[in-house]
Amino acid sequence: MDRPVVACVLAGGIGSRLYPASRRDRPKQLRSLVGERSLLARTMDRTAFADEQYVLTRESVADIVSEHAPKAGVLVEPAGKDTGPALVYAAWRLRKQFDTEPVLVCLPSDHYVADDAAFTTRLERAAEIAVETGGLVTVGVEPTRPSPGYGYIVPTDGLEADTDTDTDDYAAVAQFTEKPDREHARELIEAGAYWNAGVFAWTPSALLAAARNSPLAPLAESLAAGDPRGGFEAVEASSVDCAIMERATNVFVTPLSVDWDDLGTWDAVGRILERAGDESNDVVAGRVLAIDATENVVAAPDAHVSLLEVDDLIVTAFENRILIAPRDASQRVRDVVDRLRHRDAF
Repeated sequence: MDRPVVACVLAGGIGSRLYPASRRDRPKQLRSLVGERSLLARTMDRTAFADEQYVLTRESVADIVSEHAPKAGVLVEPAGKDTGPALVYAAWRLRKQFDTEPVLVCLPSDHYVADDAAFTTRLERAAEIAVETGGLVTVGVEPTRPSPGYGYIVPTDGLEADTDTDTDDYAAVAQFTEKPDREHARELIEAGAYWNAGVFAWTPSALLAAARNSPLAPLAESLAAGDPRGGFEAVEASSVDCAIMERATNVFVTPLSVDWDDLGTWDAVGRILERAGDESNDVVAGRVLAIDATENVVAAPDAHVSLLEVDDLIVTAFENRILIAPRDASQRVRDVVDRLRHRDAF
């Protein structure tokens, strides 16, 4: 490629659905959860192909992030306003870092990927497509089930193998759908939809141009004037999907077929552990005695947990915080965190 490829890893979130392991001062991306190394460190391994790596995070954890990604530059967001403002800010900052405009590969720091080599190949291809088209590229993961927890991407045409490279190519995006119910998710999959993994590639100019035609226009204008903090104050928090991708006309999807999961909930962590072994319960950390108890997710690094005749529970204990909930209520752990925030107890 005739320009540098830059990996931009998002690591500014708190991960509230993985409370109490994930809290404001120690977010989930800095924990291991699955395996011995932190989620952020493993993500940096997957982006080692890039010419340069940067981590986009918030000021309160910037120093800790450097410990997990020692070879990467660190960009600090002026304020936490979700992925839309964050990625527009990163594009503005990184465009100024290079003599030749780079192509950015942007991805979260909290995903599980079984095949790093296949994932890396798809990221490299996404970068190429971003340069070829001058557009915004998203990576769509081939779904394995109709999950209500994910967004979906429907391409305009069927995606065919590229006979020159023996890899799947890309297509324009016809539709984004955010977290449908299970039946609608099944219909989307039958229509050829992919999971929206939140993995993107674009040049800074392409994203900034799209931002100027979106609700993030005040931010783009303030950045052009050299006032990032004022720009963040002028916009609402929004995901890059809602603010830009769903509105832009030059959006493309390239497919990825690997064992993948978004480690956003305790149920997702349990699914990964289930694939790794055949135990009746999934133990993230701690010592467990289980009697007539199955399909529970246990994370209690400093405790001994006894389970008796219970199934499909989340049982977590970190320091002086304990959470017990049904596994199918994983998405609602965020409700607990919202209540704790109102009590200034998060």
